[in-house]
Amino acid sequence: MKAKKSAKGVPKRKLKEVESIKDLIKNKRTVLVASIKNIPASQFQEIGKKLRGKAVIKVPKKSLIFRAVDTSGNESIIPLKEHIKDSVAILFSDLDSFDLAAELIKNKTPAKAKPGQAAPEDIEIQEGPTDLVPGPAISELGALGIQIQIEKGKIHIKEPKIIVKKGDKISAAAAELMAKLDIKPFSIGFVPLCAFDTKEKKLYLEINVDKEGTLKEIQESFGKALAFAVEIEYICDDTIKFLIGKASSHEKAINNLVNKEIQTPEINAGEEK
Repeated sequence: MKAKKSAKGVPKRKLKEVESIKDLIKNKRTVLVASIKNIPASQFQEIGKKLRGKAVIKVPKKSLIFRAVDTSGNESIIPLKEHIKDSVAILFSDLDSFDLAAELIKNKTPAKAKPGQAAPEDIEIQEGPTDLVPGPAISELGALGIQIQIEKGKIHIKEPKIIVKKGDKISAAAAELMAKLDIKPFSIGFVPLCAFDTKEKKLYLEINVDKEGTLKEIQESFGKALAFAVEIEYICDDTIKFLIGKASSHEKAINNLVNKEIQTPEINAGEEK
C-alpha cells in the first residue's frame, strides 16, 4: 500500500514527522545531538527507558531534521545542522544542555574489548586471585608477561601487569584474556556531540563532560595549589593551619639551636687545652 502524499508530493507521514520536530524545537529547552554509532538495539532501548520522562529521542533522516530546523523560525539553531552526521540521535528535553549530557554519560554501560580497538587507558591486570583453573590459561597469561602461581586449584596473579598501554591496539590474545577475567575497558552509550539551548539561543560544542575525571583533576589541582600557597606563605582559610604548623616547626628548630649553643661551654683564648 502506497503512502499518502501531500499536494507537493511529500509523504504525509514525513510532513507529520517534520511538524513534530518543529514543535519539539519550539517547546523544549535543549536540542542535543548524540552519536549512537555501534550501539546495539537492546542497549538503545534500555537507554530510552532510562531517559523516559527526561527526554524525547528521535532518529530521523537528516533531510527531515534539516527541513524542521530550516522551517522552525529560529535562525539561531541553523548552525546545529553542521554537526548532524550519520548515526546520530536527536534528543529534546527541558533539562539544561549539560545536565542532559551528564544523564547520557551516566547511563553508559561497560563493554568488552575487541581485537584492534585502541585502549582508552592503560589496561592493567591486577594482582590477586582469579577463577581461572590451570590449563591453557597458564600459557596465555605467560605470553602477556603475567606472573602467576597456583593457589587452591586456581590461578593467582602475583603482581599487577599493564598488558595494553593507552592508545595502543588491543591484540586478540589480550582481548581474549580480558574476556575471561571479565575486564570491560570500554563503555557503550550515547555520546553527546553538541547541544542547542533554545532559551539562551546558544550552541554548545564541548558538552561531553566527564564528571569523575573533572573532579579528579580539580582535586589534583587544589592539592598542588595548596602546597604552593603554603610555600609562599599565602594566608587564607585553607592555608592558615598549615602555616601555623610550619611556624611551630620553625620555632622548635630555632629553640633547639639556641639551647645547643647555650649548652656548649665557652673556651677562653688563654685557657689551656
